[in-house]
Amino acid sequence: MWNLPNLLFGLFSRDLGIDLGTANTLVHVRGKGIVISEPSYVAIDKKTKEVKAVGADAKAMAGKTPASIIAIRPLRDGVIADFDVVEQMLHEFIRKVHTQTVVGPRPRVVVGIPSGVTEVEKRAAREASLNAGAREAYVVEEPMAAAIGAGLPVNEPIGSMIVDIGGGTTEVAVISLGGIVINHSLRTAGDEIDEAIIQYARREHNLVIGERTAESAKIACGSAYPLDLELRFTLRGRDVLTGLPKAVELSSVELREAIAGPVNSIVETVKLALEETPPELVADIMERGITLAGGGALLLGLDRRLQMETKMPVYVADDPLTCVVRGTGIMVESLEDEKYRRIIAASQEGRRLKYSR
Repeated sequence: MWNLPNLLFGLFSRDLGIDLGTANTLVHVRGKGIVISEPSYVAIDKKTKEVKAVGADAKAMAGKTPASIIAIRPLRDGVIADFDVVEQMLHEFIRKVHTQTVVGPRPRVVVGIPSGVTEVEKRAAREASLNAGAREAYVVEEPMAAAIGAGLPVNEPIGSMIVDIGGGTTEVAVISLGGIVINHSLRTAGDEIDEAIIQYARREHNLVIGERTAESAKIACGSAYPLDLELRFTLRGRDVLTGLPKAVELSSVELREAIAGPVNSIVETVKLALEETPPELVADIMERGITLAGGGALLLGLDRRLQMETKMPVYVADDPLTCVVRGTGIMVESLEDEKYRRIIAASQEGRRLKYSR
């Protein structure tokens, strides 16, 4: 795995770090940085199974395609729901990368996956990468990759807590000495917040809206804690009763009520993880704080809500959307480094560190 041929290949191949996310897929190329950041969407012809578009082009088609074409998200809750489509999506992204770089050996790939997946789901991620053109494929747990990308001292004897809120999963982990000590993987995240907004609009205003409208509302004025200046957003959709177009203006107060369920689940999971954390590591977290990563970290007031609930400092990582892919990128830049070899090996085997309490 780490022999001389691999080292020589690494000098010439464009190894990839991939954040294979439910909502977005990001690709880091060794020596170049992040070159792809696109929605995890694929548009397919239902009859021929031919891929019509991938990424942003496919997302733009969602809800607007003729009957013969469907635009789908092949990952759900952070795991592969449609293996063949994910393989084709990865193949297209890897092809894009190789057309932008010099021709060389097929790349080695490190893929970020949720920490709560099964061995079958891990194997599916590796095989999809290999079938898409990777020479070698390794998986790394997303909270570890996010912590590395956020610049936390994961290899030091210091407790660090990362809360990575993506589209399909929320990963809460306490990390020390290059391993995950406490971990909770919750399949409640950005998608469930969007769905809560959709259900609220239908229940309270008889308004049918789509996923993209709900996501826009969440980004514009969704919040987890009262804002200094409350915001407003106009939802546009179809009236359930008349079937005609309808617009409703909501305040951030109403949206906060709408998304209270999934937000409360995330907060309770963070508190549960802290309750299970060994005292010495809790002391480190009290001093260093909790780091938020992933797109959900951008939800207004979430850091203040968690700070109030946990009585600990809470920080949003720099560019939280790219933490996982930056972490996998750091690993592919140094695949021969002993400390990253240990982390990858632990992720393949799903090992956890044990601390005496």
